[in-house]
Amino acid sequence: MTSILIVDDDPVQRRLLEGMIRRFGYEASIVETGQAAIERLSAPSSSPFDLVILDLVMPELDGIGVLGAMRERGIEVPVIVQTAHGSIETVVSAMRAGAADFVVKPVGAERLQVSIKNALRTGALESEIRRMSKRAAGALSIKDVSTRSADMARALRLAERAAKSMIPVLIEGESGVGKEVIARAIQGSGERRGKPFVTVNCGAIPENLVESILFGHEKGSFTGATEKHVGKFVEASGGTLFLDEIGELPLDAQVKLLRAIQEGEVDPVGGRKSVKVDIRLISATNKSLLELVKQGKFREDLYYRLNVFPMTLPPLRARREDIPGLAMTFLARFAAEEGKRVRSIAAEALEMLTNYTWPGNVRQLENVMFRAVVLADGDELTTAEFPQIAAQMQGFEVRVPPVPPADVAASAPPSPEVVRVEVRDPNSIPLLDEKGELRLLEEVEAEAIRFALRHYRGHMSEVSRKLGIGRSTLYRKLKDMGLVENEDGPDPATDAA
Repeated sequence: MTSILIVDDDPVQRRLLEGMIRRFGYEASIVETGQAAIERLSAPSSSPFDLVILDLVMPELDGIGVLGAMRERGIEVPVIVQTAHGSIETVVSAMRAGAADFVVKPVGAERLQVSIKNALRTGALESEIRRMSKRAAGALSIKDVSTRSADMARALRLAERAAKSMIPVLIEGESGVGKEVIARAIQGSGERRGKPFVTVNCGAIPENLVESILFGHEKGSFTGATEKHVGKFVEASGGTLFLDEIGELPLDAQVKLLRAIQEGEVDPVGGRKSVKVDIRLISATNKSLLELVKQGKFREDLYYRLNVFPMTLPPLRARREDIPGLAMTFLARFAAEEGKRVRSIAAEALEMLTNYTWPGNVRQLENVMFRAVVLADGDELTTAEFPQIAAQMQGFEVRVPPVPPADVAASAPPSPEVVRVEVRDPNSIPLLDEKGELRLLEEVEAEAIRFALRHYRGHMSEVSRKLGIGRSTLYRKLKDMGLVENEDGPDPATDAA
């Protein structure tokens, strides 16, 4: 369940926020001071929070101080700040310090819910972008893999220990649990961070090409060898070689693999001399290698070479606490890729996803979320977007819109309908509301001003220039939105933004 931390020194505000957040279907935790908030967010033993709702005005460590401390400690949790009588400068300072959004006290339930959905979606998308960037750079670390599951946390602690040495690692687990992600995190947390990470799916290599792909070949060494190929071992030299589905490797290739591991050198097909390699070896399997050894399908000596530091990743059904977070991460990524304005998952749909058994594990969840985002028409995913899952779950029904009989459909006069145009730009502002009605001009204008304020990080001269209005007009509109305390607003002449 999505977990939100409320930071406010006012007991009345704390109770109001807690009540609304629980009605929205989220889990709420409360602290009364900024220092307590930092301690809760930094505690390694505590469950991670998905969002912080932060009061700006507090004794001792105020909201701006909390945002600064979070930035210094690398705490990357989206924050919604609350302001009651603060001036526009205070709000601008909060946005510059990293706040995702701001609300004015006392905030209404509808405004707060929209802000929470937007912040969660933005936070999930930013987190996914950071992970993808680090993965591309070979810098993905164990700390980038978050979990709420005790079993997965134990596996991550083992991975952290393995990363501190060059010990061969064998990762066991069902297909789709994320073995390659953990292998990349082990490399990104060790001395070979940023070095080559070469993946070989041993089950996908034709048997007659295994030796060539792993160890390379010389030009003309066999029919079709028109060019020299260095092989995966040489490609990975200096970095990490990840052998996925190692149990699928043929027996004759296992002999040469054992020699390459023992001697630190490979013999290319058709080559006259061995080639030295320096690799960190990580293997993975979705089968029991020990059982394959007993069946004579896997060499015992190779098994003991690979099984030096074994670790097992739990299936997704054994760590259901992680399903909501993973689902939101995939939702944010695919919504951005597809240009959809989907922001959240309905409580009923999230309950259904959490209770499903997921035989295909995280990979299946990723594909299901992709399909749901493509099917979605509104800004929230419901059980209707997961028909294949709902059909297998007791207590959930597949909702299909009723189709009128042909004669009724033919005789019925055409009814007017609202044509919804799906704007694919995620930074656009919709002109229609959820009912298909045109939004009020002042609502669209207010949203445009808020967007400009965030986009230009509070630089008022830039905001007014890009919006094509005078700065005094901008301050007047901010006052009408409840963001400026005094009558005239700050003096534009002295504004240093």
